[in-house]
Amino acid sequence: MTELHDDDQTLRMGLLMEAAQAQQRLAQSSLERLDANARELDATVRDEVRRTLTETVAGLTLETEQAADALRRLRRIADLRVLAWTVTVTLISVAVAIGAMRWALPSPGQIESLRARRAALLAEIERLREHGAQIDLRRCGVRRRLCVRVDRRGPGYGAHGEYLPVEGK
Repeated sequence: MTELHDDDQTLRMGLLMEAAQAQQRLAQSSLERLDANARELDATVRDEVRRTLTETVAGLTLETEQAADALRRLRRIADLRVLAWTVTVTLISVAVAIGAMRWALPSPGQIESLRARRAALLAEIERLREHGAQIDLRRCGVRRRLCVRVDRRGPGYGAHGEYLPVEGK
């Protein structure tokens, strides 16, 4: 009976070993399928990530281009405003300068009148020179009296010789 029992145990052991090997093969097969699924999943995830990233980058590129276009438009508008301000300030400055010149400078009629007066004065000065009116006049002394340079070598005139000849310049 022990022999039967031993055979029975050996048979059971064999069956158990066979079942363990079958389980091991099944586990190995499952691991291989799981590994293959993991590789497929990895490839699928990579493709999905790549596709999503590509879409996102394309969207960002489009938004970046739109933002750059908007900034270019803003720059053109700002440049036009700066140009308009520059022209306006320049025109105002020119208008102020012209107004100041018209206010400060004499009119053409006044200029002509001043020229005529100058010519008359120059003619009078020349006439006085011709008649010996080049005397040296100055303010003298503390009281700043009008003085004239006289020729002390000349004779005195008047009842008491109080008049002397004037010395020219």
